Amino acid sequence: MEQPVYHIPALLEECMEGLDIKPDGTYVDVTFGGGGHSRAIMQRLGEDGHLYGLDQDMDAWENRIDDPRFTFVHSNFAYLKNFMRYHGVDGVDGLLADLGVSFHHFDDSERGFSFRFDGRLDMRMNRNAETDASQVIATYSEQQLADLLYLYGELKQSRRMAAAIVKARRSASIETTAQLAEVVRPFIKPNQEKKEMAMVFQALRIEVNREMDVLKRLLQSSLDVLNPGGRLVVITYHSLEDRLVKNFMRSGNIDGKVEKDFYGRINAPLKAVNNKVIVPSEDEVLRNPRSRSAKLRIATKL
Repeated sequence: MEQPVYHIPALLEECMEGLDIKPDGTYVDVTFGGGGHSRAIMQRLGEDGHLYGLDQDMDAWENRIDDPRFTFVHSNFAYLKNFMRYHGVDGVDGLLADLGVSFHHFDDSERGFSFRFDGRLDMRMNRNAETDASQVIATYSEQQLADLLYLYGELKQSRRMAAAIVKARRSASIETTAQLAEVVRPFIKPNQEKKEMAMVFQALRIEVNREMDVLKRLLQSSLDVLNPGGRLVVITYHSLEDRLVKNFMRSGNIDGKVEKDFYGRINAPLKAVNNKVIVPSEDEVLRNPRSRSAKLRIATKL
């Protein structure tokens, strides 16, 4: 029986080129997942090179690379700096973050990431985390639900959806993906159902996993762990992530506020390698449809 694909790495060759891998360098893949990007990095490392792969989901442990040059770290990448210090790493030559959700998560009904399967509303990347999606649906106020659906899902009907969720949960708890889909479906255009339903689930997933908060912590940590000349390579999949990464690479801070010197020159710790965002080719999208919204940005530490 053919094994299901855990994840097809997006923009693989572009990421490798962006990392500009030195055979004896030290690298970190903060979104190890199925290990696709990591294996490509390992192929380019020499005997003295080393790769650290981080993932908060212990399912990724099954994909670890059996090689003395590889170290698997079970952690959320928000704690990157702490774990690099723990492993005695003074600096890395490249950091890769693929912020997409793997096939493995979408296709596992027990994880509750997709409306395509009926399963418990979970959505936790780290199964040891306290709050899952069903608790968000059950405990957040109508205003909180409307805000997260609008901010993280960019849904125009966010307020009506939130009101419907609050009304429905008074009668019975909403604990499965199918139950949630049924509540919000009246506010979704039939010809846009797949797209807008995905946005509802995306918004909840971002909230459950505090994705924007941990991304900010990762970006800030990158300035501390990257060696001068080190590469920061990030793949984003929605506008909130991409805007944050773009502004950070331009300014070197989370607020995106650009500081200039006396002569009006931008004073920032990073310099963009690709001034124009890199997107998948038509051929890649045909091979891997989930890469369609991927955007790759690369910067080097000055």
